[in-house]
Amino acid sequence: MRYLPLTPADRSAMLQAVGAKSIDDLFVDVPQEARLSDPIAGLPNHASELSVERQLAALARQNTVAGEVPFFLGCGAYRHHVPATVDHIIQRGEFLTAYTPYQPEIAQGTLQMLFEFQTQVARLLGCDVANASMYDGSTACWEAITMARRITRRAKALISAGLHPHYVSVAKTMARFTGDELHTALPKLEANTDIGTLIGQIDGDTSCVVVQYPDILGRVADLSELAARAHEKGALLVAVVTEPVALGLLKSPGEMGADIVVGEGQSIGVGLQFGGPYVGLFACKEKFVRQMPGRLCGETVDAEGKRGFVLTLSTREQHIRREKATSNICTNSGLCALAFSIHMTLLGEKGLRGLAELNHAGAVAAAERLAKVPGVELVNTSFFNEFTLKLSKEARPLVRRLADRGILAGVSLGRLYPGVDALEHGLVVAVTETTTPEDVEALASALQEDLA
Repeated sequence: MRYLPLTPADRSAMLQAVGAKSIDDLFVDVPQEARLSDPIAGLPNHASELSVERQLAALARQNTVAGEVPFFLGCGAYRHHVPATVDHIIQRGEFLTAYTPYQPEIAQGTLQMLFEFQTQVARLLGCDVANASMYDGSTACWEAITMARRITRRAKALISAGLHPHYVSVAKTMARFTGDELHTALPKLEANTDIGTLIGQIDGDTSCVVVQYPDILGRVADLSELAARAHEKGALLVAVVTEPVALGLLKSPGEMGADIVVGEGQSIGVGLQFGGPYVGLFACKEKFVRQMPGRLCGETVDAEGKRGFVLTLSTREQHIRREKATSNICTNSGLCALAFSIHMTLLGEKGLRGLAELNHAGAVAAAERLAKVPGVELVNTSFFNEFTLKLSKEARPLVRRLADRGILAGVSLGRLYPGVDALEHGLVVAVTETTTPEDVEALASALQEDLA
């Protein structure tokens, strides 16, 4: 079977139509030194579809399958059990697309699903209104910072040291083009968060304070005072949630006064999927809705008085004048939003609280067991399902050694913050309902042996 349907005669006709003598004529603007003169080393020549399938299958067998080894990875991407119903429904033909429809009259089911997704997200995050999703948590975080700038007409954002470094990196990259002034810091291996420091830094030029809840080390803090102090100075509080299951037990950021709450919805309904695609959550107070990026699906009635669903708000550059747009994000993560909504519907409020309790109880048991290992110190005094250990050895090479033994021990802070000596001994461990007591014991034994 051929990959390309065009024959040599077809390609010759196409070149003649555009006035080119050969394929090389199409690349005249690429400098000669930048062109390849030989095939890329290590890549095989063209092959049959069957041969390629065999080759890719052989490569896939080299992967470590998460469900077959003790798994403690987290830091923004979590392994949870996703019911088979989720996969069954999202693969239906009417849903199997990542894009939002433009014609509501022929896409009522999709728009209703997004409307319900928004309702679930708004309730989960404790806000008045939520949009139909963003690309992922990091882009949602940046959109919240720019939204705060539009609302306050200020450009100084205070970013907590506990915000995921990848989210910080995205914000810094985007700020190069917008002129936003970002104040950042590195976390410290200690039980206290930097809430007090942030409060002292808020001034009349601050547009927003960005804080993660729970933070990158798994620490949980009350955001109420931070919100109040920010509001006193005319600034907004942006809360970032990377583990939404936590809100089954913890008080939501919106209830504590956060103006904009964003996050990553991956852990509900969406598998790890080698790092994506994921689904960004975005919610805010109703008074800010017209500054919210993305799309908002709403409920209405048609000419006959029957219930219907529409795109109520689309403040993006494809729909309105570019200078009036709040964002250039061109779509939502429709399929992942659907998976999130299905899982949330299956759980219900009682089920989500029960799932959160399982996660927290498992994490507490794991933290107590691992803290007994010589050379291991528990940093946190509060956490949900993720906590940080301070090891007597550097964590990054230790994680590699344990991975070679079939134990995914967690995420080393040395990997997240390369070159920061003060964090080299930090290891972030995540425990979910998929973690067994045997997994914890395997990690404890491996740590004890390696740290001896």
